[in-house]
Amino acid sequence: MSQDNHEGSVPFTQRIVSVFLRGNLSVLFIILSLAVGAIALLVTPREEEPQIVVPVADVLISVPGASAQEVEKQVATRLEKLLYQIDGVEYVYSVSRPGMAVVTARFYVGQDRERSLIKLYNKIYSNQDLAPPIVAGWVVKPVEIDDVPIINLTFTSCKLDEFALRRIAEEAESRVQSVPNTGRTYIVGGQPRRALVHLDSGKLAAYGLAISDIERALKATNVSLPAGSFAQGNQQYLVTVGEFIRTTEELRRLVVGVVDNRPVYLSDVATITDGADEPESYCRIRFGPAAHFSRIIGNARAVFDAPTTLSLVCAGDFPAVTLAVAKKKGTNAVWVARAVERAVEEMRGSVIPDDVQVVVTRDYGETANDKVNELVDGLLLAIATVIALLALTLGWREAFIVAVAIPIVYSLTLIVNYMFGYTINRVTLFALILALGLLVDDPITDVENIARYFAMRILPPREATLRAIQEVRPALILSTLAIVASFLPLMFITGMMGPYMAPMALNVPLAVVVSTVVAFVITPWLAMRALQGSAVAHAAESPGHDVTRSPIYRLSRLLLGPLLDHRALAYLALGVVAVLDA
Repeated sequence: MSQDNHEGSVPFTQRIVSVFLRGNLSVLFIILSLAVGAIALLVTPREEEPQIVVPVADVLISVPGASAQEVEKQVATRLEKLLYQIDGVEYVYSVSRPGMAVVTARFYVGQDRERSLIKLYNKIYSNQDLAPPIVAGWVVKPVEIDDVPIINLTFTSCKLDEFALRRIAEEAESRVQSVPNTGRTYIVGGQPRRALVHLDSGKLAAYGLAISDIERALKATNVSLPAGSFAQGNQQYLVTVGEFIRTTEELRRLVVGVVDNRPVYLSDVATITDGADEPESYCRIRFGPAAHFSRIIGNARAVFDAPTTLSLVCAGDFPAVTLAVAKKKGTNAVWVARAVERAVEEMRGSVIPDDVQVVVTRDYGETANDKVNELVDGLLLAIATVIALLALTLGWREAFIVAVAIPIVYSLTLIVNYMFGYTINRVTLFALILALGLLVDDPITDVENIARYFAMRILPPREATLRAIQEVRPALILSTLAIVASFLPLMFITGMMGPYMAPMALNVPLAVVVSTVVAFVITPWLAMRALQGSAVAHAAESPGHDVTRSPIYRLSRLLLGPLLDHRALAYLALGVVAVLDA
């Protein structure tokens, strides 16, 4: 009966610590935590900035023949007022041009992307009866942050022109699109391939044909339509009518009219050329001693390693074509960029000739990885600094215990970040660095008090550890709750700053809470085993423990003694603090 009463009088927190002191559960917890943290560090996507969800969509409206003023008054202004009625829309912009208008709707930060786009589509298509007759059609195009390219591959050559480079880039684009987790791709620069039909007005007049006749013949011929099916011999055959034009020779033999019972071919009234179209954009690249690029993919890498040797291949200003590749949402920019590079390297010698250099002119994956690594290095430096200070002030054994606790706290924090969908970026790492000074408070306080009890040698090691932990545990729990209450309001920040503050609102309280958990299950067990030998070794040198002899106590007594002994001085100090705080 007395034993039961004794167990019931033991505080709950002390019973938790006692369970972990008896066995080796703490060792299992350490191994599991570090393993989970290593996995989280590898699989969590890396990027420079956190992805902020701001649903934006452009409405492209075709208004053929209308001037910019007519487009603005009859189309853009009306659509602006209509889109402002959508719940969740923050701003609406419009640009009016001759023959077209672009109306952009931007929703509030944090609005659900899919729901916002559905609202936009519903609003437009449910009011299409209000569209002016001059409107020929419209297209709704969402604007995504993931549409921003993570890697730009610039194709250039000393021998090939823009047309040939464009053909190579287009073939490379079709193959890059099969790389997992790639998103939108597009090409800038070069001249696309076109079959150009140059009509001769004199010949058209001689045959009695008009341009509309040629246009109608091209549209009617360059189609392939299903025409049903039939069964024969236990097999089903699909029938199609017509086929697409594949060569310029087929285009030349296209019948565009009949005169005097004789067919008129397109070659009779026009000149057909298969070649380069007019360029829609221009891209140039300069090689020389001052040039600098992140990488050259393929067999030219060795030649271009040093910036001073660029001129050995081809110096000067040369035509180029750039292939831009974006990634899917939530994927690792580093892995996607590397996969794209490997895919391009495999094209060397087949799709990409040896005399074409592929220059990586933008690599968001590399820069994101470098930024993250820099912050990780800063985090490791901060940890090393804290441990070094602890080793100088408390001892190397105490510093070792805190050194074990820090990576465990960060490991568990990273896996929770991964579960909540956060990426590793400069904001999340800043939050972890900010939390470093807070998360070490619990293990430092525990270790210092356990070391004090061991030095006094008034209780056996296990009882001394439990007594030391119980003395400081209420204060540590209250400090943890105070820190959590201080950072949680960051979650309620709205606007563009909300997503930036969210990682700090999660990571700092989370790291402090995990540190408190570690102070229950790991720090006491590790301190009891690491400091017990130290206490026994110094037993002869320290026959007793007098806290009043320590330098810290003497300095504290010198500074705080007058305030504790004289109430007037205490109130005066509080008044000075209040004035300085105001």
